[in-house]
Amino acid sequence: MPRIIRTACALALGLVISAPTPAEDPPYRSPFDVAFSPDGKLLAASDRTAARVAIIDPSGPKLLREVPLAGQPTGLVWAPEAPRLFVAEYDAGTVAEVDAAEGKVLRRLAVGLRPMGVALAPRRGLLLAANTVTDDVSVVDLATGKERARVKVPREPFFLAVAPDEAVAVAGNLVPATGADDPTSSAALSFIDLEKLERTADVRLPPGSTSVREVVVSPDGKWAYAAHTLGRFNVPATQLERGWVNTNAMSILDLAAKKHHSTVLLDHPFEGAADPWGLALSKDGSTLWISLRGVHQIARVDVAGLLKLLAGELPETLASKEAYGTGTQNVWVEIKKAPERRSLLADDLSALHVAGLIERTQLEARSPRGLDLSPDGKLLAIAAYFSGSVVLADPKTCKAASSVRLEPQREPDIVRRGEALFHDASICFQHWMSCSTCHPDEGRTDGLRWDLMSDGLGTPQRTRSLLWSHRINPTTTRGVRGGIEESVPKGIEFFLRKPEPQLVEPLMAYLKSLQPEPSPFLVGGKLSERAARGKALFDGKADCVRCHEGEVGADNKAHKVGTGSPFYKPDDTFYTPKLVELYRTAPFLHDGRAATLMDVFTTCNKEKLHGAVHEISKEELEDLVEYLK
Repeated sequence: MPRIIRTACALALGLVISAPTPAEDPPYRSPFDVAFSPDGKLLAASDRTAARVAIIDPSGPKLLREVPLAGQPTGLVWAPEAPRLFVAEYDAGTVAEVDAAEGKVLRRLAVGLRPMGVALAPRRGLLLAANTVTDDVSVVDLATGKERARVKVPREPFFLAVAPDEAVAVAGNLVPATGADDPTSSAALSFIDLEKLERTADVRLPPGSTSVREVVVSPDGKWAYAAHTLGRFNVPATQLERGWVNTNAMSILDLAAKKHHSTVLLDHPFEGAADPWGLALSKDGSTLWISLRGVHQIARVDVAGLLKLLAGELPETLASKEAYGTGTQNVWVEIKKAPERRSLLADDLSALHVAGLIERTQLEARSPRGLDLSPDGKLLAIAAYFSGSVVLADPKTCKAASSVRLEPQREPDIVRRGEALFHDASICFQHWMSCSTCHPDEGRTDGLRWDLMSDGLGTPQRTRSLLWSHRINPTTTRGVRGGIEESVPKGIEFFLRKPEPQLVEPLMAYLKSLQPEPSPFLVGGKLSERAARGKALFDGKADCVRCHEGEVGADNKAHKVGTGSPFYKPDDTFYTPKLVELYRTAPFLHDGRAATLMDVFTTCNKEKLHGAVHEISKEELEDLVEYLK
């Protein structure tokens, strides 16, 4: 068992942790999120792989102390009264309240399973935690430490932001909750009323939007900003050039109207801005910084100027400019004529650049994630995940002024090198995407379907989770590729570049290292009574085990299950998918038409060829689905 897991388990059980023996390698250092204290005198950084939070003096800069935590620390937020902060403990299902001065955990607040982002509504005495795998947000009363509400959201909330008046919180859902055959499939941002503690709206982003990461709210409470990818899944994936497969975006939501306002692309026509992640907003709301994880850059966006252009305020100097490489007038002229045409921005790679609203700065540090701006606006803190350091940059230029390297640093082994490559878009043609663009959250699914050329034009297939992909053969629903020894080189060749051994071997090692996380539907680590009944049906009356056999749940054979479509022949067969982490791998079936497991057996089983589930009762079917989850 790796040391980080042993450490997390020991901390969760309150056991004494012994120091590493000389034979043990230290954990990798992976800063995930950063936040300045309200007075700016301290900077906190969560270290996901080392299971601790680092407390830094930014004036030095120097590391002051580290606080061991239970599990993988992810999002963090400071209390108004320093030096207290709250850190999500992903593995433990808790949020740790930490005394940064004393370097100790004061208490642990129970939230949902695997919290990611956290936020505070201090005047209301509330802490919010985004529970990724249970698709909900915990609202905790800080006075009592007890959960006051559990607010359901569409799917996999990652980060949250609270409006300045604390009337509403906005949660970004990582991936779509729709069937992949929906041409408008996209992730949503959820609005949570902090008075009633209930979800009041889900605002869908443009079609193909997924991997929604950090969210921030403007100081005046008018706008919410979210960073995400924007896949062009409605057209065949024939070429990467000029964003024909994937682009990268920032969306603006109108908080009062609870509506999507506009989406702008962070890319350049000839260079992608792959995998946007962290956001930081200036105190006056005029400037937004965005970490571009996949290309190791920071984007600085003039949002004050952007909002003026969106309102139709067009300078004469801009009105005469052409869009890059088109010979036609730029999109801002169209928006000046008709503001509703701002929807064109989601397809315009040159809009921000031609208007001079974006600057992108290359970092030496690798995989920037969380960002925060110091209270005086003089320092931009950057969590550089694969560099194991916290970078302090000049907000005006985004160039690194100094950094704090977390020690000890461990030499990357082949798995760690593969993980870094998996998240690296600089190896992709024009830097549009990385492996993690379609397989976010450590190799899982973006919730979309893609028409790849591996089996010909017109055969769209859903994005599969890569967990245990090395244990099935073939790896694709149509059987055109064998095991990962064939699939990984082919994927690199099509989407990235020539499949050189220094890419292939580490990537395969990383994929083989991925392990499923325990299902939130287990009760005390065991099947519930209903799920136990479902297992009996799976193994018997429903006849699922005939194709879904073994620990992986796949027999590596092709079957006709009545799920042909206009894209496929009526008698087409599809290889049995694995059943690993079914609770988080929707949508289902080869083309993702089934948004839920229940859809697989009802609306998508008209020919009654999916085992013998058509012969069981509604109650039995519900038991079966509970077992599958």
